[in-house]
Amino acid sequence: MSNINLYNYIESISDFPKKGILFRDISPLLANFEAISELRNIFLNEALKYKIDYVAGIDARGFLFSTLLSQDLKVGSILIRKPDKLPGELYTRAYKLEYGESNLSIKKSLDIKNKNIILIDDLLATGGTLKCAEDLINDNGGNVTLSMVVIELVSLKGRHKLSSNFYSVLKYD
Repeated sequence: MSNINLYNYIESISDFPKKGILFRDISPLLANFEAISELRNIFLNEALKYKIDYVAGIDARGFLFSTLLSQDLKVGSILIRKPDKLPGELYTRAYKLEYGESNLSIKKSLDIKNKNIILIDDLLATGGTLKCAEDLINDNGGNVTLSMVVIELVSLKGRHKLSSNFYSVLKYD
């Protein structure tokens, strides 16, 4: 195991995207080869505990990690997209945001029935987005066996909304 402390590669930015929010920025982690390699290895070590058919990344930062992990696992990668980003017939599920509602979609042409899928994103806060993605897959025949994030905001208790196994690399209150 490496001696890299990944917390050193997360920048905390006050009042972004609006006043009162402390934003945890993964950009410095992505910009450092050793840090991103360490994160990739951590995700892979956790994923290897499961039999997986696909890795699904949530729009858009989740894509950064899902495609890397799918290569390591030698499985396909699924894009879970925000509204109006995918062509063709879609499975779509709505979820509530702090102010309003949005939805996530995957292509119906993907064969997810009875497939074991890892969900991956950059951050878990209240859990609305990850829960929506989990339900989207499970309700359409897939099986989310593991959800993983780089950062978990523990005090918001988002992990308690999920029905899949959950793993976070970095935890903040």
